[in-house]
Amino acid sequence: MTSPDRERLRATFTEDAELYDRARPGYPPRMFDDLARLVGLGPGCRVLEIGCGTGKATVPLARLGCRIVAVELGPQMAAVARRQLAGHEDVHIVEAVFEDWPLPREPFDVVLAATAFHWIDPAVRVEKSAAALRPGGALATVATHHVAGGTERFFAEVQNCYERFDPTTPPNLRLTAAADIAEDDEEITRSGRFDEAVFLRYEWELSYPSAEYLDVLRTYSGHRALDPAARRGLLHCIANLIERDYGGVITKRYLTELRVAHRRT
Repeated sequence: MTSPDRERLRATFTEDAELYDRARPGYPPRMFDDLARLVGLGPGCRVLEIGCGTGKATVPLARLGCRIVAVELGPQMAAVARRQLAGHEDVHIVEAVFEDWPLPREPFDVVLAATAFHWIDPAVRVEKSAAALRPGGALATVATHHVAGGTERFFAEVQNCYERFDPTTPPNLRLTAAADIAEDDEEITRSGRFDEAVFLRYEWELSYPSAEYLDVLRTYSGHRALDPAARRGLLHCIANLIERDYGGVITKRYLTELRVAHRRT
C-alpha cells in the first residue's frame, strides 16, 4: 500500500466513530489472558497503545490495571475511547499521528497495536516502537484476518455483488483458509531490534443479521472509500442476497493473530 493510499484509507475510520464502536467486534478474551502471561501485564505495567480507536483493546487492558497512554489520530474515535474508559484514571488518550508524536522520556513495558500496526508508516513503526520500549519490553501486534468458514456459500456468492459494484475486485476471489495464512515476522527480524516473535492464533465465528452485517461493512476502509452510489448498490445487493437465500442471517469466521516480540537488551 502506497503512502497516499494508506493516509486516505486510514482517515476513513474517523468518519463515524459511533458506528465503528457499535459494529466492530472486539477480541477474544483469552487473547488478553495469553498476552498477560507473555509480557507480564498487570497493575502498574506501562503500556503504549498505537491506534486505540474507540478502545476495543484498551478497555480490557485497563481492567488489568495497566497504566496506558493510547495514541489515536481521529478526534471522534478518541472521544468515544475517553467515554468508554471514564473512571480509569491511569489511561490517557492522546490525539496525535503516531509517526509525529514525540515519545515520552519514560519507556514503556509494552507497545500494543490492535488491528492498527499495518496503518502506520513502515519506515517508522518498528523502529519507533523499539525506541518507546525499555530493554526487554514487548511489541505486541494484533491482526484480524477474514478467513474461510462460517456461511461459506454466501462468501462465494457475494463476490458477484463486489464484481458488479467495485471494479477493483479480482474475479472469483475466495477467502483463504486460516491454515494457509503465513506467520510474518520478517519486518521485525530485519530491524535487528527484537528477538524472535511468538505467534498465537484464535479462530472464532460471529453470526450477523443482515442489517448488522451491513453496519460492519460500512466500517471497512475499502467500502467507505467507494463512490457513494457504488457503495449503496453494493450494500443493497448484499442485503438482498442475505435476506433472499440465507434467512436473513450469515456467520463470519475470523482469525485473530497475536504477535509478540521482545526488544533486545
